[in-house]
Amino acid sequence: MNTGGYHFSEITFWWVALGIGFVVWLVVIALLTLLLRLVQDIDGGVIGVRDVLHRVAGNTQATYLLKDTAQGVDAVLNEGLQHHLFLTRVMTSNFGRPAGKAKIGRRPGQ
Repeated sequence: MNTGGYHFSEITFWWVALGIGFVVWLVVIALLTLLLRLVQDIDGGVIGVRDVLHRVAGNTQATYLLKDTAQGVDAVLNEGLQHHLFLTRVMTSNFGRPAGKAKIGRRPGQ
């Protein structure tokens, strides 16, 4: 069979080639869409990491004050220990009486 100067098998071959080309074109579009979505996902992750790094930088701006803060905490702790020792001595001595049993208005030994 001869159609327009072409044999039927040649026309069939061209239709098959066009069909394969169309399928390849659809696969390329699908792969490019997948690639675009992956790039957008990676870009979003990079933006998230950048934001976290900015927050970390903001949180660590005053780290040079840690030494002064540690010295202040040590001073407060030392003062608290001094109060604890003083109160322990006062509460345990109580002139030989158990704590809370001291008689009001009487001197020790009376």
